Amino acid sequence: MKRERLTIRIYPIFAVLVLLAAATPARGQDLQDHFDISVSIDWIGGELNAETSFNLAQAGIKLPTGRFMGEELLNDSYPRLLRPYLLSLNVDSGSTVRSMVDRGELSLEDLDALCGDSGKTPPSVSSDLLRMTGRYKVSLGNIGAFLNRNQAATTPLKPLIPVPTADYTGIIIIADGELPIHGRKTKTLAEPCLFPKIWDTDMKLIYDRTMFNGRGTLPVSYTVQNSIFRPTPSGLDGDLAALAGPNPLRIIAQEVFGISATDPVIDSGDALKILSTDNNRRLLSEGRVILVLNENKLKTTIQP
Repeated sequence: MKRERLTIRIYPIFAVLVLLAAATPARGQDLQDHFDISVSIDWIGGELNAETSFNLAQAGIKLPTGRFMGEELLNDSYPRLLRPYLLSLNVDSGSTVRSMVDRGELSLEDLDALCGDSGKTPPSVSSDLLRMTGRYKVSLGNIGAFLNRNQAATTPLKPLIPVPTADYTGIIIIADGELPIHGRKTKTLAEPCLFPKIWDTDMKLIYDRTMFNGRGTLPVSYTVQNSIFRPTPSGLDGDLAALAGPNPLRIIAQEVFGISATDPVIDSGDALKILSTDNNRRLLSEGRVILVLNENKLKTTIQP
């Protein structure tokens, strides 16, 4: 009797292993044809959201007996399905995740591991029992922390001639309208990325990811304009108020810079306000920087 019960318990797992073992490259492609995926990105919330639908009927899986097998195949296929979308992410003004992989700075296995650490909800099944859908969230902060893990720390440069300035509690750069692209005769909306740089109008680097000493988050936070003009003491939404404090420095971006137009360019006078005191330079190292961009750029579906 004990032997029979053991056989019954391991049979579903054995069946999944047999199916996966049979997934030669051609078979793997056949299985992939049974999946649909949609991906959106929320730079304000700092997460990438994916919804993967598995056509059980086309794959020859019947419920309820095949539910375990369907869930295993869905979860096993999800990282591979999400790869093209992760590869398209802008890392900074000149790089995407794909270009980092091409340069050997990141492997596809690293991407799969980041997907494996994502939050996920138990798959749901359609009322006709023909489709199974999984929903997943990948933290952009986790991706940023992983990509930034080997960066040597630097400190913001102190100006040779500091200017008198107040000590601020945060930095807000407003760049939500069309801005001139530095070095080009055209305008565009700024794009979000994992590691934007900040430049002044003399094209001196004010801030980049090496100056950020945080872990598990990105060096800047993104928001929209109506979140920074609230009837509160700081004028900010709750989460932003906790980040930028009651007396943030508000700056209007003058231009945008980069191949992907991700980097705000601020007036040199505003840059000096940031760099002239230990307190204000510390805001950079602590990542107390908020970029205000157009909402259409911050919450959108993405394509591979």
